[in-house]
This record gives sequence, C-alpha cells and structure tokens, in this order.
Amino acid sequence: METNEIIKRTKQFAIDCGHLILSLPPNVINHAYSAQLIKSSSSVGANYRATRRAKSKADFINKFKIVEEETDESLFFLELIVEFNKDQRNKIALLYKEGEEILKIIVASLKTLRK
Repeated sequence: METNEIIKRTKQFAIDCGHLILSLPPNVINHAYSAQLIKSSSSVGANYRATRRAKSKADFINKFKIVEEETDESLFFLELIVEFNKDQRNKIALLYKEGEEILKIIVASLKTLRK
C-alpha cells in the first residue's frame, strides 16, 4: 500500500472518530472516553506522517511503533464507547474494522522493517 493512501486513511480515521464523537449523547462517560479517542485517533495519522521525517531507520521504526500503539489505543476506546452506546454499534463497528485494518498494515510494515 502506498504511503499517500495510508496518510489519507489515517486522517479519515481520525475524522470519522470525530464525527462519531459528535453524534454521542453528552454524559460523563462519553466525555471521558471521547477525549481519549480524539487524542489517540488523531495521533495515528499525525505520527504516521512523522515517519516520513525520520532521521534514521531506528527513528523510523520507533515512530511506527507509536502509530501501532495509538491505533491499538483507539480500538480500545471504541470498545469502551460501544458498551455505553449500543445504538451506535453499526457505526462503531465500521470504525473498528478500519482501525484493525490500519493496525494490520502497521504491524506488517514493522515486521518488514525489522528484517
């Protein structure tokens, strides 16, 4: 998969997470988990873009590991949000699937980079 396509997908993932959050009813749980999801989902794209400015292979791998961690964290908060917003299950499932696909791409890239 080309770098530009992953940049677009990770940006869209953050945007879609933002739209989900805007659609959730305001309450203390949604507020807390949504704040975490916004941070982690936007960090996925931001840190992926940062890989392009890596100063060395080690720096590149380290930035990729951050993308991996932030993607996994985003999936965790999507899991929590769906528990308190069952009516949004279908929308969240689509976001979760995209997050899983991004994570698979990142993990495969890391395996290749470490060879």
